[in-house]
Amino acid sequence: MQLNLFPPLDSRSAERRQKMAGAQLSGFLQSVAAAHPSEPIMFICIGTDRSTGDALGPLVGTRLRESGWTNVIGCLDEPCDSSNLEARLAELPENLLTIAIDACLGHPSTVGYYLAGNQPLLPAESVGMALPAVGRYSIAAVVNTNGPKPYWTLQTTSLRFVMKMAHELADAILQSFPGNRQE
Repeated sequence: MQLNLFPPLDSRSAERRQKMAGAQLSGFLQSVAAAHPSEPIMFICIGTDRSTGDALGPLVGTRLRESGWTNVIGCLDEPCDSSNLEARLAELPENLLTIAIDACLGHPSTVGYYLAGNQPLLPAESVGMALPAVGRYSIAAVVNTNGPKPYWTLQTTSLRFVMKMAHELADAILQSFPGNRQE
């Protein structure tokens, strides 16, 4: 028996991010699926393959595409990063349900956890960039600690650790959205 740790999400839900372990991701994603049972969903997987700590988004996007999902922006072959994010977002229909996925840096007590919520994600915030908010829902994987040199931290983050988190997140998505809901 699976316990639903997350109440159904709707427009009255408080905007907030919840820190959760990988085992809790399916509950969050199933709440999103239940709130939007027939809407097409686009996963926007943000990051680059040129930095191990920032490769989580493209790794998740690649795994989703390999599993048959077509509504995915951002993969290893075609990353969605700071150089093309705004152009990629401009191509999307306005009312399309989007879930943004990215890596982030955080407090040591949050490393290895996910920050998920019914609010947009602010990409590159931990490295001081101002990019547009992305997604109706968001999941940020805390891949390392934030510190005085965030670019260096992302460059030296363990690829094995990032891949583990990316696989965990992709598995939760595939479990929660068994069909490929296209636009």
